[in-house]
Amino acid sequence: MSTGVIFILGKGGSPILASGVKSTWPQGSSAPGFSTIAELVTANTIYTTKEVLTSDEAAQYMGISKSYLYKLTMRGEIPHYKPMGKMCYFNRAELEEWLQSNRVATATEIADRANQYCMKRK
Repeated sequence: MSTGVIFILGKGGSPILASGVKSTWPQGSSAPGFSTIAELVTANTIYTTKEVLTSDEAAQYMGISKSYLYKLTMRGEIPHYKPMGKMCYFNRAELEEWLQSNRVATATEIADRANQYCMKRK
């Protein structure tokens, strides 16, 4: 490990210098450039602060392909909006709710339900 200088983005996207930070990059490999890190931070910030997502952003946010997202919208399986009749927009909170719907119970929860059911039948 080596000691180096790292830039961290502060409020408003202005870089803050943090010197003396130990790097965890493997020896012989180079750390990603500042622009790459800034792009990643910006991309991740968009998904946590932006309420309305485009189709591209929604597909990336959910980790699915655009074609699968299109299929879900055409089937009416996913909540979406078409304010101008053509472009689809998605509410981030509704996407999160949709992603967490239809929860699969764990084996322990199923066993507990079975025990409760059997106890009521006695």
